Amino acid sequence: MSTSVQDRKDHKEISPNLNDNTEYCKQMMGNSTDLMIRPLQCLHKWPAVMLYIDGLVDVQILNHSIMESLLQRHDLPDFSSDDEHLSYLQNDIVTASDVMLVEDMHEILNAMLAGSAVLLIEGSVRGLKIGAAGWEDRSVGEPISQTVVRGPMEGFNENLRTNTSLIRKRIRDPHLWIEEREIGRVTKTRVAVLYLENIVDQEIVMELRQRLDKIDIDSILESGYIEELVQDKTMTVFPTVYNSERPDTVSAALLEGRVAIIVDGTPFILLVPALFVHFFQSPEDYYQRADISTLIRMIRYLSFFIALLSPSFYIAISTFHQEMLPTNLLISLAAQREGVPFPAFIEALLMELTYEILREAGIRIPKTVGQAVSIVGTLVIGQAAVDAGVVSAAMVIIVSITAISSYVVPENGLSISVRILRFVLMMMAAAFGFYGILIVLLITVTHLCSLRSFGVPYMSPFAPYIQKDMKDTIFRVPWSRMKTRPLSTGSPNVTRQTSRKTKR
Repeated sequence: MSTSVQDRKDHKEISPNLNDNTEYCKQMMGNSTDLMIRPLQCLHKWPAVMLYIDGLVDVQILNHSIMESLLQRHDLPDFSSDDEHLSYLQNDIVTASDVMLVEDMHEILNAMLAGSAVLLIEGSVRGLKIGAAGWEDRSVGEPISQTVVRGPMEGFNENLRTNTSLIRKRIRDPHLWIEEREIGRVTKTRVAVLYLENIVDQEIVMELRQRLDKIDIDSILESGYIEELVQDKTMTVFPTVYNSERPDTVSAALLEGRVAIIVDGTPFILLVPALFVHFFQSPEDYYQRADISTLIRMIRYLSFFIALLSPSFYIAISTFHQEMLPTNLLISLAAQREGVPFPAFIEALLMELTYEILREAGIRIPKTVGQAVSIVGTLVIGQAAVDAGVVSAAMVIIVSITAISSYVVPENGLSISVRILRFVLMMMAAAFGFYGILIVLLITVTHLCSLRSFGVPYMSPFAPYIQKDMKDTIFRVPWSRMKTRPLSTGSPNVTRQTSRKTKR
């Protein structure tokens, strides 16, 4: 049975011979051309070598904080042990802020692959890891998927430390604790867990730690990996983990007692626990007046039901329940469908599938031709389908309203759930009419009430009903009345603000 590369590295100690160490690094990395090995002849008393990965280190830090400090010292004292001269280099010579001792070759390889430089000295069985990470990052820009009219225009990027700093900038409290760990046997992706220690329910933090510690996978390339691995193990189409690329949204969630998960390499931050009402909330709701925010939220809930039920209602009415329509409207719909060869269900299915194809194509098509394709898809194909008698004009209107309404929900994860359920409702409406729709809705509501996100009921505060939490659900009351945090998160510190009497 062959020994894995990981096992060989774990048992390899640092050799006192520099050539053995450099040859081992070359061998383990397959003589990769970006492995840089720089002999340091300036340390004439202590022959040394600097190892780093080209492209992962900041050249300015490498030259000014490391190389320059080593090259300028010639009056090196004599020490009786290797530990003494390593301590002298660590504390008195190297001016970089992050300098640590490394004990074996496994640590050296990991340090270089994380962007650090490693200094090895002849005769020493330990080395110095010097923080010099400096790869290229995307600058902090405007969020792409969660835009607002009023509010901060900063969005997370792919650098974990940049993302934590954006949250630190908004929450300047020492109780904001950050825990980091590496997940992924091959990628060794850094994952950070953020929470406000004096607000969060510690049982949620402990549960999240346990779920993260159980992950044993070779790679974590995006936060979606973590989302799928830590979510409650329930067969559901509804998302039980919220994601956002807005620092203000994550900061607000932390202040409510929720926990954030930041994965290095992605701008999408995970938030747990995630409740059904959270997917209808936008950060802009809290920057507008309460009455405006309440109206917008009502529109979102209405759009949710339109996107979910419009096609199935049309199928049920046109197939089974024509008596529910006014006579003039019924005659108009019958005249439109006179030349359509398909039943209402097939007609709706064709239009919905066509729209889903156009949606996917619009995401992945080059931007230079995207506008032309959208015009062809929405205008030309739709009008041609009506003129050819394949679909009725009423069905084009229904599908268009459904498509537009699905984009009103702020979080895309819930929109995908609506798209899946819409097809189930269409089939049941074609088979049983309104009775079929009612059956699916009852099953869906029962399923939603059974879901939990990290121990918190998914439909809180509707089921179980929590009166004090209703102030920030369908309605958004003024800030002066939101004195407590949501009770559903189990926060031990529920007081958000206190009333102060004005002195006259």
